[in-house]
Amino acid sequence: LFQNEEEDEDESDDDDSGTDHFNTEKSGTQLQRCERHGGVNSGLPDTFQTSHLLFYERFKAYQDYMLGDCKPSEVKAFTADYLEKVVEPCDWLALWTTDVFDVLVEVRDVDMKDLKACVGLVLPLQCDTRGCELTEEAMASLLEATQHKVPLQELQVVYEQSGDFDQTALALEHLRFFYKHIWRQWDEEDEDDDFDYFVRCVEPRLRLYYDILEDRVPGGLVAEYQSLLEKCSQCFQQFSVLRSGLSTDSDSELDNVSMVEGLKLYDQLETFKRKLHIFENPLLRYVLGYKGNARQQCVQSRGPRTSGMKVVHVVTASCSTIQLQSLLSDRLLPLCSSEDTEVQFHRDPVSAVDSCHQGDVVLVLPGIYSVSSSIFLPDSITIEGFGLPDEVVIEKKNKGDSFVESTGADIRLSNIKFIQHDAIEGILCVRQGTLNMENCVLQCETTGVIVRTSARLAMNMCDLYGSKGAGVEIYPGSVCSLVGNGIHHCKDGILIKDFADELDVMPSITMENNVIHNNEGYGVILVKPNDGKQQRVPLDTSEG
Repeated sequence: LFQNEEEDEDESDDDDSGTDHFNTEKSGTQLQRCERHGGVNSGLPDTFQTSHLLFYERFKAYQDYMLGDCKPSEVKAFTADYLEKVVEPCDWLALWTTDVFDVLVEVRDVDMKDLKACVGLVLPLQCDTRGCELTEEAMASLLEATQHKVPLQELQVVYEQSGDFDQTALALEHLRFFYKHIWRQWDEEDEDDDFDYFVRCVEPRLRLYYDILEDRVPGGLVAEYQSLLEKCSQCFQQFSVLRSGLSTDSDSELDNVSMVEGLKLYDQLETFKRKLHIFENPLLRYVLGYKGNARQQCVQSRGPRTSGMKVVHVVTASCSTIQLQSLLSDRLLPLCSSEDTEVQFHRDPVSAVDSCHQGDVVLVLPGIYSVSSSIFLPDSITIEGFGLPDEVVIEKKNKGDSFVESTGADIRLSNIKFIQHDAIEGILCVRQGTLNMENCVLQCETTGVIVRTSARLAMNMCDLYGSKGAGVEIYPGSVCSLVGNGIHHCKDGILIKDFADELDVMPSITMENNVIHNNEGYGVILVKPNDGKQQRVPLDTSEG
């Protein structure tokens, strides 16, 4: 963010960051204007647009200028030194922004060590309020109560075209982002303080932030991480309060009880911190941290309705009279022959499935249905496309979560084409129970169909392609029947994970008349991790 006058001009020209590094000779601002959309009569000026910086811009600022190779205990000192070099010491305008108000102030002095600025109101008063009314007298009283000092993180530099305050605006953005998304209250209390804080903490947390921002992390994992972060923060607050109340030279029974409680909180805090480190590690977070989509964990089987009523759910945005007549004669009349059955209509498959109880039937009429959330199947239901698979298409465009999760005891799925876009997780996972799938098309993006331990899959006459991993992954202890399927244009065809030991049972697999072709690797791979080897079955012929 800064450059000494003695540095060569060539060195500054080689810098590839268009927002973090500027020549001392200003030629106008290099930052964009952030237009305000406040109240009609607020009259507040615009500020610099600094919140949309790229990953490498923040990475470079923290590594090269703000933190370097400092230890956790040195973060505040390094930050103050950085601010001393780049922040204008006085005479600039800013918006003091809180949850309640935005008010225009003039910065008269900056205390770098305390990360605060001494400010005064710009008169006449210019402010936006949220849920309250503030007068000039009330704001003056508030500033007097704070000795006219406000946190630097709460200041937004007013836009100015000269370029004189670009570095100040960027410095405050990096400071604000750091204490909101990177810094943890317990970081400086780490017993092992002799490590590079940027390498161990800043870089992985920064990468995780941008992975979440760009939908590269499953939504369930994000929810689990945020929940864990909140629990860790609460535990640290409780531990800090308890610790501050202990007397070092007291042997009272109350202090002894508090000491025991403090040790329990400390152990709990350390456990939370270890789990957070796992989530922040891009390799470990999927292997050890993620236990399935958070919404999937809370979706429970509804069982049959207490009234005994069964429902046929019809999914369509619109249909012709001919389609409706055909649906009525071919499917609805046979299904609704008894008085304990009714028909409900839905515009999308997710709402239909979410309304299902055990024994319900979902009929999806021809059309292309775009969904953004996962489809969870906790009950024994039947989902049937009313037409050919290429006519009944369900596509998912949200990157974060899995597509279809099956946990019901007996689920039947037929005549539907599933298309996955920009995915992270597999297209279909049978976690438990039984899934019978027939005449479906699966256009994968990452992995294909996953059959977990103790789950059962019967996949007949289906077409699966496009997986960047195996088309079908079969875990130990599962039962899988594959008959008459096409599995092609994947990295590998079928991956069988035989982790046979005293805890696991070998998977039971039946394969008949499957056409496994045009895959990058092998048709069938049998993984034997006990001896570190894989037994590969190359399929050069068209049938397997």
